Order: sequence, then structure tokens, then C-alpha cells
Amino acid sequence: MTSPNSASRLHVVIPARYGSTRLPAKPLIELAGVPMIVRVYRRVREALGADTQIIVATDDSRIATVLADRGIPSLITDVRHQSGTDRTAEVAQRLGWHPNDIVINVQGDEPLIPPALLKEFVNFCANDPALRMGTIASHVTERAHLHDPNVVKVVLNARGDAALFSRSAVPHFRDLAPDQWPLSGFLRHIGIYAYRREVIDILTREPVCLLEQSEKLEQLRAIWLGIPIRVMTWAEAPPHGVDTWDDVQRVTDHLLANSEGSS
Repeated sequence: MTSPNSASRLHVVIPARYGSTRLPAKPLIELAGVPMIVRVYRRVREALGADTQIIVATDDSRIATVLADRGIPSLITDVRHQSGTDRTAEVAQRLGWHPNDIVINVQGDEPLIPPALLKEFVNFCANDPALRMGTIASHVTERAHLHDPNVVKVVLNARGDAALFSRSAVPHFRDLAPDQWPLSGFLRHIGIYAYRREVIDILTREPVCLLEQSEKLEQLRAIWLGIPIRVMTWAEAPPHGVDTWDDVQRVTDHLLANSEGSS
């Protein structure tokens, strides 16, 4: 798929790290009979079609073998990478992608990501020739999420770019009690990113900044450096990804109930 800018092509990287404290060998956990990383790849392929380059960036030959058996392209990247962005940067460098190319980063633990969301996000990015970095947000719909540090909030500026990401409830409605804060005033971040290739290079060359270190949110490095992050607002948050064994069971139940079992 090519954007309106003829010099810019679209690539998708799905980072998949073998090690996980809570879920060892996480990408290979079977969800209704299919390894999770395979399900994520298939979702992305369903959304974006055969013309889009989609590649899994992993750190382990066991993941690469499972993917190769299913005809899914992958690259084994440095085990020392600290983030999916670092892994994506290595793929972009090794494959020689153009500095103006758009690279979408889809996390390897999002097996229920809606294809319609991905398709709309690609159009959103491709139709903005000034885009340097992009991501997605949706409105908060549950009051408990306001103070849940695992639900990252984002505040936009007048241009529709991210002004701040935080695990805290931002903005703070000073004149209202917390139980009266309007949910419509809050956006939650959905962790899918788009970058120009040159922006990935900039981000991965820079050290961790103070904001990023405090919140443990790597996208704050772009804010710190003054790189605008254009935000697409989506009607509702997609299903939560897989972080725990409870999530594994929830996703498996969903897949079986919707006839997406082993294949």
C-alpha cells in the first residue's frame, strides 16, 4: 500500500519478545489452538491486505520457527532491545526503508485488534503528508479507568496532537470532586503507533528522558523532543490485550464464542 506521497510506502512491524515475567513465551501461548503472534499477524493482514509489507520482529528463534512454518515473515533482532520501537528501528535499518516511509507498530499481544481500526488508522496516516508520528485514542467510558495506571490517558492540543500522556487522571478538574469529573473530558491511549522512518531513528538515538523515566511511557520521549504526535480518535477502545493468564482465558473464550478456533 502506498500513501498519496509517492516517495512514501507503508510497512507494519509487530514486535514479539519471547521473555515475559508474567507470561513466559508469551507470543507462543495458544489462543483457541493458534499461537498469539500468529493471530495478531492474521488480524493485521486481514485489515491491510496482501500488498502491505508486514513483518514480525522477534528476539528468539523459537518464535521465528513457528512463524516460518506458517509462511509468516520475521526477523530475529537484538535481544538487548528495551522496547518495541528499538526492535522496529533495527528492522527498518536492515531492510533499508526510505526515511519518509510510514511504519506502523502493532503490539504482538493484541490478538483482538479490530481490522477496521487498523484500516482507518492507515488511511488517517497516509492522508497526512505532514505526519511525523501518529497514534490512537478513544473516550474513557468507565470511571474506574480514570485512576487505573494501566489505562494511559492522553490530552490533546488545538491541532489534535498529543500534549501529554499520563497514567494519572489528566486533565484535573479542579472545581469538581473526582466522582463528578465528566468521562467525556478524558481520552484513553490505544498503544498503536505510526512513525516516519526518520523519526524512529531520532527516537532510538536519544536517551530516556525524565518524563519517560517517571511514567514508564516511551512515547513521552517524542513529546520531550518536540516531535508532534497526531492522534486519531476512535469511537470505542478495542478489547484489551493479553497481559495475564486471565486475559488468555478471556480472549480464548471470545474466539471460541465467535467461531475463531484452531485453523
